[in-house]
Amino acid sequence: MKPIYHYASVSVALEELRKNGFIKDFNLPDEHIKTNPHLYKILHIYRYEGNTDPGDEAVVYGIQSSSGEKGVFVAGYSANSNSDVIQVLNEISIKNRVL
Repeated sequence: MKPIYHYASVSVALEELRKNGFIKDFNLPDEHIKTNPHLYKILHIYRYEGNTDPGDEAVVYGIQSSSGEKGVFVAGYSANSNSDVIQVLNEISIKNRVL
C-alpha cells in the first residue's frame, strides 16, 4: 500500500489516527522497529512544519505491524533529528512507495 501523506498539526494527526485504531505508541520502546523493519508498514505520514521555528517541525507515522497492531511514531523533523529508528522508518517509507 502506498503511504498516505497528510499535512496537519501534530495534535490533529494523532487524534485522527487514534480514531482510526492507531493506539499503540511505537516510540516506547522503539528498538523493535529498528531491528525488525520487515515487520512494519507505514500507512500514513503526517508532516507538520512550524511557522517560524524549525524546532517545531515534526512527523507522525501511522504504522501497522505484521501482527495487525496499529500505532504511531512521532519524530522531530529537522537536520538535528538523527535517530536510527527515523532512518529505518524513512527506508520503509521509500521501499513501499509506489510511483
